[in-house]
Amino acid sequence: MLRITDDRTGRPVEAAPARRGLTRIEAHTPGRDPGALRVLLVADLLVRALELGGTPVCALLDAGQGREELRAAAAALGMRPLEDGHAATAGLGEAQIVHVAQDPDAAPPGVLLRVGPVAPPSDAEGTGPGGESDAVGPVRSVPGGEGDGPGPVPTAADAGDGDPGYGASATGAALPPGADPAVVRLALLSVPRTAPARLDEAALTAAGETLARWRRAVAGWARSPSRPIPDDVRARLRAAWEDDLDLPAVLAVLRAVEEAEPGDPPEGARFETFVHADRLLGLELARDVGTPA
Repeated sequence: MLRITDDRTGRPVEAAPARRGLTRIEAHTPGRDPGALRVLLVADLLVRALELGGTPVCALLDAGQGREELRAAAAALGMRPLEDGHAATAGLGEAQIVHVAQDPDAAPPGVLLRVGPVAPPSDAEGTGPGGESDAVGPVRSVPGGEGDGPGPVPTAADAGDGDPGYGASATGAALPPGADPAVVRLALLSVPRTAPARLDEAALTAAGETLARWRRAVAGWARSPSRPIPDDVRARLRAAWEDDLDLPAVLAVLRAVEEAEPGDPPEGARFETFVHADRLLGLELARDVGTPA
């Protein structure tokens, strides 16, 4: 049973209080900066977690500005499309309404899932040896090989005047220049939901190394006969994401499975574990299955 902390009361509530009852998720993003993308990511994770539990979900976007830029950036990060909140009719028969926002004042009264901000890189980060910003160019495409990426993401040129931190202004939805959206997604998943996140070089490098290693591992494990996910591992995964969407705990379970002694669990079970968790994480961990070693 997925329980989330209502930021307005500080108490845990059931995200789906009625069995098979509709839960309505509303993502509120007054701006279109990287923090707004994090709000959409948390809404996406909540939708995925509820669907894994068999709960029907209606997900809406309430964007103050830059709606299309936000949708494009969200799609690049592998998020499900959200319906236009202004076109929704109140009273859809939902058993629960959950608002996802950084600022409580940006959301109507009701259960609030608060999201921490995305802090810009420090002055030392993103600065070249001569003191000039390294982040001067827009993000033109997703690295990783032809046909591998989900397509271009919003750029500084699309969003407005340049900013040395992200290649876009504070009202732009651009990602860090040259960053793979899947790496950005993992970097944000690695930070507790309410804590500030920083998409600096260190965070993106660590996330990129982890993502590449896990994709290689999953591709290798796929060559072994499939085995069921161990009951204790499945229980730990579900307990993690059902405890207030604790994504760092989910990632910790995957690291423990990755680093376990050979054969315990067997490689086929490791494969199934990572693919199962990826239904929530949305990192395309099985992307390299079937490619040459």
